[in-house]
Amino acid sequence: MKKDIFIIRHGETELNRMGIVQGSGVDPSLNETGRNQSLAFYNAYQDHPFELVITSRLKRAQETVMPFIKRPLPWIQRAEINEISWGDHEGKPSEPGMIADYEAMIEAWASGDLSAHLKNGESAHQLITRIDHFLDELKRRTEENILVCTHGRALRCLISRINNQPAVAMETVAHANTGLYHVSWDGNQFQILRENDTTHL
Repeated sequence: MKKDIFIIRHGETELNRMGIVQGSGVDPSLNETGRNQSLAFYNAYQDHPFELVITSRLKRAQETVMPFIKRPLPWIQRAEINEISWGDHEGKPSEPGMIADYEAMIEAWASGDLSAHLKNGESAHQLITRIDHFLDELKRRTEENILVCTHGRALRCLISRINNQPAVAMETVAHANTGLYHVSWDGNQFQILRENDTTHL
């Protein structure tokens, strides 16, 4: 079945603004900028014939698309599109030592070591496994117009998997707050029609 899928990153949180690592273990609400981004996205796409809203289980993703949920539209939550766990880095500002650990992990992914992770965090292999499960669900669903709200690293992984790219390609995926990826599914393959579109802002 053909599908039209809109995938967006959540709106800004205060921790985003402050440069503090969130991940899946820190669950803040949107700040004022994020709420304005949410409203701007809704105003731009409120007439699109969405049949279903899918969000992660984290507040910032749910709040971003709450105007659609409140219409109401059918809504489901999926832990598979929660943000990656950054382990011991979560809730902390990105300091030089943490940045070095992160860069070492990315280099390991680039060399093919998808088991690499930050201390007590998720690996690329773990993230890819759950994102693949989510994509399989999307393919099976009967709805033709779906809105998905997720997180920066999860979105990067989604797009790289849709493009059949290796894990290190995640680093090239742009992901502004409420940036839109418009994706089609023709029953056999995905096609990306728009990338990180922020013209609604």
